Amino acid sequence: MISFIPEDLIHFLVIIVFSFLIGLEIKTYRSEDPKKHFGSARTYTFVGIMGFVFYKISIEVYIAGFAALTVLYALHYFHKLSEHRSSIISFLVLSLIYGFGALIKHSIYFPAALFASIIFILNYKNYAQNILKNLDEKEFETFSKFILLSAVVLPILPHEPIKYIGISPFKIWLIVVVISSISYGSYLAQKFIFKNKGYLLTGLLGGIYSSTATTVVLSKKALSINAKGDVLSIINSSIIIATSMMYMRLLAISYIFNAEVGKILTLPLTVFAFIALIISFLLYKKNSIANSTIDDRNPLELGTAFVFAVLFVVMMIITKYVTLNFGNIGLKILSFIVGFTDIDPFVLSLLTGKFDISANYISSAIIIASGSNNILKALYALIFSKKIATTSAVWLFVLGVLTIIYGILWH
Repeated sequence: MISFIPEDLIHFLVIIVFSFLIGLEIKTYRSEDPKKHFGSARTYTFVGIMGFVFYKISIEVYIAGFAALTVLYALHYFHKLSEHRSSIISFLVLSLIYGFGALIKHSIYFPAALFASIIFILNYKNYAQNILKNLDEKEFETFSKFILLSAVVLPILPHEPIKYIGISPFKIWLIVVVISSISYGSYLAQKFIFKNKGYLLTGLLGGIYSSTATTVVLSKKALSINAKGDVLSIINSSIIIATSMMYMRLLAISYIFNAEVGKILTLPLTVFAFIALIISFLLYKKNSIANSTIDDRNPLELGTAFVFAVLFVVMMIITKYVTLNFGNIGLKILSFIVGFTDIDPFVLSLLTGKFDISANYISSAIIIASGSNNILKALYALIFSKKIATTSAVWLFVLGVLTIIYGILWH
């Protein structure tokens, strides 16, 4: 039984296997230029064994062994420089293999994760190079903005609630970060994972961060190519499926910020999303042209984030005033009006604010706002396609009216 095998022997065998396999991967990695790297698979295996044995003897011997390995590689590197070669990948991998001996004494899981990481990085060298070659420099700027939003700005904001609205600057910005993360994740999926996407996938992913913007983009596309027949059918289908994703997005946001409201909205929003999905399926033509040349606009902008935060606070103030003075009727009217703008700040203000209204009334307002937003998208589909996408506009209007009626009649 394995329980009778000494722990040190198990660690020793694991290091031999990990070191040898990494050595084989290095051999594949350097196949184009055998002189490019230091040592063979056997060399890497002995380095792993050496690290394990020296660490067992003493930490001083372990450090001395690494120093000797460094000096030996330094002599090799000096020779490489004379041949105008400067890669140090061999030394980096050797150092990590040498570290197995110390790491495995504390946990076998971290050396295993390290082994998998080394193999993955070496194996996907060419793939990573192609990604970097095709990567727009602006994407690094975009990623730095995301880090600024989440890891720099958020931690320094105060946690004390702001008077009257009852929510802290930290929580306000946390909401901005969560919404930005959803939008940014959808954008990255469109940009890199599904680069050669079709119209239908544009609707699916675009609807996650903005069904309104996706409707405008697809409507303009229908006009620019003067879409007819099957192509027009798939564009109409894609516009509707973006709205289906809008319902699911609202449901996900509800669960994130107010689980009680999320549970109430599960049935109606799922039903409306399913209805939109069925409509999209009926409009879809299997032999449609699937490729799209739509340009993706990055949704993660600092200006947009600040505007969103301001709108969120404003909507929270307006909502609190309306609910205090006009009750549920006033809230329903407000939700209908807000639906013709960006509904996210309003929805989030309802989900996170401390209002004297029940979860049922909040759910009703969210449903009404989503319905009037569908009517807005129907108008956009007509205007930006110059009535080419009339079919999707009609169905969006029908969905909007049905959603509003359901929200008004809610309890």
